[in-house]
Amino acid sequence: QVQLVESGGGLVQPGGSLRLSCAASGSIVSIYAMGWYRQAPGKQRELVAAFTIGGSTNYADSVKGRFTTSRDNAKNTVYLQMNSPRREDTAVYYCNGEIRAIRRGVDNYWGQGTQVTVSS
Repeated sequence: QVQLVESGGGLVQPGGSLRLSCAASGSIVSIYAMGWYRQAPGKQRELVAAFTIGGSTNYADSVKGRFTTSRDNAKNTVYLQMNSPRREDTAVYYCNGEIRAIRRGVDNYWGQGTQVTVSS
């Protein structure tokens, strides 16, 4: 069993900063990809930033230059540093991972989501 747990969401002012964390735990053998998605009310879930299987990082055009993702492999944790957030960044942010667990193949896992609200 693998769990992804996000933390760090909340209310942030436009132009401020916020850091999200996502820790993977459980019977993990390998993490192939891990990153962040978000879903705003009435919209589809979309990619924000993610480390790919090849080790590169992808960002949504709307967050390039403002958001940065990083990871701590020893802790199976990824972070999303949100600088200069805008009101349109308000959404539930989800952590996602492609992870191989003990006695299982590679599965796709989601965290429970953390609300980020950008408002003054």
